[in-house]
Amino acid sequence: MEANPENPHLRSPPSPAAAGNLGPRRLLDRSQFIRIILQALHSLGYSKAAAALESESGVALDSPEFTSLLFHSLSGHWLDCINSIDSIPDLTSESKSSAAFLVWKQHFMELLASEDGLVPAKDVLRSCISPLEVERGAVHRLSRVMISPEGVVPGEERVRRRIGMLLDLLGLMPDWVRMPSGRLEHLVETAVMKQLDSCIYHNTPEEVTLFEDHACSLDRIPSKCVQTLYAHKNEVWFVQFSNAGEYLASSSKDCTAIIWEVKEDDTLSLKHTLEGHVKPVSFLAWSPDDKMLLTCGNAEVLKLWDATTGICKLTMNNQVNHVISSCAWFPDSKKIVCGSYEPDNRVHTCDIEGNEIDVWEGERMPKVSDLAVTPDGNSLISICSNREIWIRDFRKGTEKVIPEEYSITSLSLSRDGKFMIVNLNSEEIHLWSVYGTSNTPNRYRGHKQGKYVIRSCFGGSDCLFLASGSEDSKIYIWQRHNEEPIQVLSGHLMTVNCVSWNPSKPYMLASASDDCTIRIWMASRNTSKALSTLAI
Repeated sequence: MEANPENPHLRSPPSPAAAGNLGPRRLLDRSQFIRIILQALHSLGYSKAAAALESESGVALDSPEFTSLLFHSLSGHWLDCINSIDSIPDLTSESKSSAAFLVWKQHFMELLASEDGLVPAKDVLRSCISPLEVERGAVHRLSRVMISPEGVVPGEERVRRRIGMLLDLLGLMPDWVRMPSGRLEHLVETAVMKQLDSCIYHNTPEEVTLFEDHACSLDRIPSKCVQTLYAHKNEVWFVQFSNAGEYLASSSKDCTAIIWEVKEDDTLSLKHTLEGHVKPVSFLAWSPDDKMLLTCGNAEVLKLWDATTGICKLTMNNQVNHVISSCAWFPDSKKIVCGSYEPDNRVHTCDIEGNEIDVWEGERMPKVSDLAVTPDGNSLISICSNREIWIRDFRKGTEKVIPEEYSITSLSLSRDGKFMIVNLNSEEIHLWSVYGTSNTPNRYRGHKQGKYVIRSCFGGSDCLFLASGSEDSKIYIWQRHNEEPIQVLSGHLMTVNCVSWNPSKPYMLASASDDCTIRIWMASRNTSKALSTLAI
């Protein structure tokens, strides 16, 4: 590789057409803009087009400072390399010392590899390296190299080592000396992400265009009821889509649970009715692999179902007949955690055969009303004594407690396990970071909740939305960065107890109500697949 810092083309001043700034606000430096385009053309493989632009504009892709550094570094012109570094404006004295150390170190190592280089290497160490304002340990390590040949640069390694030195030098230089790779792509992607982040209705990650500013409308949010499911004979208390979004499970006061299949046309059909509970079923949980389903309820046993066949594989009430009120899966689908408070407060883990593994109990154990396990399996989140969130880190053996002022009725975890939301009977939903240290949650208001258990959920593209049922028979939807709802859905006749957003279909939402029905809501942009009205 050769580069000539005296190339008149690279040194020529820009043409009059290249003078001035660009953009409506005149914020863009024309030369920088052209250099970014040149880099993009080269990266796309259009070298001839880049050469034509460089010739016509008089602007080179590489700055003269970079060209000089490149030439002198690879040629071993060490003093000229130092002079090039010293000539770069906006370079701090600390960066200049670090850069000079890299240059003289390379020269020092190459001298030691030559036949008569020991004496000149000592001179470089004494007169060029020692005076630099760098960490003294680095200088002492170079002194030891003169005794041991470790680290010296043999002739066949020179070019590779010099290229490595150049890359290290560029890491100390301002970005304008040599642009970071993919600069145009980075700028455009940043602009697109900024627009997406500011779009409160964005719910279709695949729809991005560079030809116009991004803006979504409310029709991207589930708002149209396309199907009503009537199979339950009493209040429906819980609904949850499977992790792959292919099924929906529901549970009811009628002591049954139902598995519904989500078809390709976005309609749902009844797959299995799960019978065997003798009391209302208030809670269910899909295994991470979607092959099994757990169901439990108030003063009821825990049952494990085969989701494919609808057959009950196991009934768990353990050896001392504890009443299990909540449960959650570990990510391997081979272990679960259960919470119970009758006859005493207790949390235990067990395998899918019902064998207990770990148990937490005792006088100081609080009442646990809801549980979740993070997707990495490292943390257990519990709603304890109605007003506290406990986060147990299994690896560290530590616990963090987040107090709330009002009673917590439910817990929901984001798919990435980084955030959680809790419903409070103060008519607020709080969003907390699982691993954060903030004492202030994001708050969401608008729904009605005073005396019933209402369950909310994350959903939509990248879990950017929250949805919740409400005691006024409506469904409320928020964008995570706005505390006021962006959509309120009407249709149910009684309290909406639970909602679930399809994780693979961001335009589909399910709701369960005391009116004995489940409603399927779709975004207006996607209702063409679903039937306008379908009752089951």
